Amino acid sequence: MIYVDNNSTTRLADEVAQAMSEAYAAGYLNPSSQHQLGQKARRRLDDARENILNFLGGETTRFQGDRLVFTSGGTEANNLALFGLGKITGGQVIISAIEHPSISEAADQLRARGTIVRVLPVNTDGVAQLDQLSDWLAEPTRLVSVMLANNETGVLQPVTEISHICRQHGVPLHVDAVQGIGKIPVNFRSLQASAMTISPHKFHGPRGIGALVLDDHVKLNPAMFGGSQQLAMRPGTESVELTIGFETALKLAIGAISEAGIRMQFLRDRLEDTLLKDLGSDVMAINGRNALRLPHTSNIAFPGIDRQALVMALDMAGVACSTGSACASGSSEPSPTLIAMGLSEEVISGSIRLSLSRDTTEEEIDEVAKRISNCIKHLRRS
Repeated sequence: MIYVDNNSTTRLADEVAQAMSEAYAAGYLNPSSQHQLGQKARRRLDDARENILNFLGGETTRFQGDRLVFTSGGTEANNLALFGLGKITGGQVIISAIEHPSISEAADQLRARGTIVRVLPVNTDGVAQLDQLSDWLAEPTRLVSVMLANNETGVLQPVTEISHICRQHGVPLHVDAVQGIGKIPVNFRSLQASAMTISPHKFHGPRGIGALVLDDHVKLNPAMFGGSQQLAMRPGTESVELTIGFETALKLAIGAISEAGIRMQFLRDRLEDTLLKDLGSDVMAINGRNALRLPHTSNIAFPGIDRQALVMALDMAGVACSTGSACASGSSEPSPTLIAMGLSEEVISGSIRLSLSRDTTEEEIDEVAKRISNCIKHLRRS
């Protein structure tokens, strides 16, 4: 089976598995305990937290500066940001039309509770349009939340420009950077965001842990209660072992990012060009191709082909891919991202997502292109 669904999750790197195995063998105990064994765990946890912040371009010392709040994953971190960030009570929230379900559905909950939620539209390439943003921010606004790069198309969003507009109006900006970390250089301070979500299982780290990076001036209201861990912003006993896996995976990803980014983009372009040459532009289209994209993501439409039938056929042919967000993998509903882009129903219903990793090989890409081409030809004949 050739795996090209890395935006869903990546395989755990051997080095990460080894680091976590050694951490489990070390027998770390509860880092909140006051005895020597607990404080040993606390020191290792704090070291990992500080290293992760430094890898992400945060400015921190052990007791002040930017903060890193560990969560159970990207979904919890996004929910924590949407419900917990902001200096004012009752202000509107602004998101884009292509956010991950952990943002868009959380925004639906806010709307049901009486919060005004405004949605930035996107163009046909899937790039958020900012024409109305300044006017909207003239009204009391608690938070703006826009992803760094779309999880379905890989299209990069104008986060730097959004950050500049938000700073002019004194409104905090949250950036869901889950898909971008480890694929492109990301520096929290350079983004000038108030908060940023990260999830290590997207770059060969462990599942079950994520984080919300917080600017040193931002206030976060907790969503959970019953403990003083992490300054009571997210109570619960921290996992030293998962944190070490997080730290190791991020260090590896950042160390390999230049070479891996160039290589993944070469392979993605090779895949797209091969399919276009074999099938033709009248049979397929690449969604978001005219925009800046992550180097490893390709969203391809085969109009007239049912996307779920194609994914099933590819699975039988030994190619693991998806129709979009893993959080909606069991859903037959069309992609909200592609709908927001204004694409035709035929394009939307025939689109699949292929996402590479730094471990993907040229031989695998050539074989994937061959198997996709064969499946498309078979389905078109059927």
